[in-house]
Amino acid sequence: MDLIEILSFAFRSAVGPLAITFALAAIGLNIHYGYTGLLNIGQVAFVMVGAYGLAITVDVFGGSHVLGALVGLGLAALLAVLLAVPTLRLRADYLAITTISVGEVLRLATRSSQAAPLTRGADGIAGLGGPFYALNPIPPGDYGFWIFQLGSERRVWLMLVGWGLIALMCLLVWALMRSPWGRVLRAIREDEEAARSLGKNVFSYKMQALVLGGVIGGLAGVYYAIQAAGVAPDTFDPRITFYAYVILILGGPGRVLGPVLGALIFYALFQGADVLLRQGAAGGWLPLVEWFGSQAIGATRLALVGLVLMLLMIFRPQGILGDRREMSLGA
Repeated sequence: MDLIEILSFAFRSAVGPLAITFALAAIGLNIHYGYTGLLNIGQVAFVMVGAYGLAITVDVFGGSHVLGALVGLGLAALLAVLLAVPTLRLRADYLAITTISVGEVLRLATRSSQAAPLTRGADGIAGLGGPFYALNPIPPGDYGFWIFQLGSERRVWLMLVGWGLIALMCLLVWALMRSPWGRVLRAIREDEEAARSLGKNVFSYKMQALVLGGVIGGLAGVYYAIQAAGVAPDTFDPRITFYAYVILILGGPGRVLGPVLGALIFYALFQGADVLLRQGAAGGWLPLVEWFGSQAIGATRLALVGLVLMLLMIFRPQGILGDRREMSLGA
């Protein structure tokens, strides 16, 4: 077993572009669930419209990446409004049902032949990263030392931009949640009727929270489209939302840095376990492939993530940074 390889790969994954994407998605979800109590099970829909807003603007209409990012964020805000109007006056489970359904409807719609002129169908859209990497000021080479390997200059540039976006979003959430607006959101989460009795327009505040969290989710989609240099509809399946919830619960809902810490730990464990299992299979001391077939490693990795989540919910349901009294499920 090569411990150095496992730790190095875990670190690269924890600070890498995919972890950044999920951290941004979880920050938006934190505004929905952690601060407002909105049960959004379709965060992937906001990520998807953000990614496709950028991709279609650049690929089909020949727009710039900046314009594409603005289009993606605007579409995410519009989707949030369209979801809010029919659902936010109803029970929380209606929002959950609607959001998870919308995510699947959008995925199936973008891969259909009717949408192919815009979305390129099931093949998706490729070749989106060129103008972004043309702005890279970092000299060519590989960066890092010992187990803290970052990769090439392109990857480092991508990570610098991504962590900069995370810092800005965390600063925004910190400022908003210390304001009267943020205190109203917390009041709605704790007791919606009490907030309404004090004269607060609960529907309006919920809509604002849904829009803001959706726009941050759209930003995650914009970043994903750039780091992957393309988009494909089947990438945006419900697992994105479930991973974002795992990250949020792991780090601690209702905490500014909860999604960031959760993303770091989740991807370090998730990818580190993958290398560990593959080394075990190659070395013969963990014959998963021989026992269960070629899909055994991926399935075992997911089972380990599920086990960690179960233990977390049993022994520390508020997450690492959360407050159990504040985030109790009955609140």
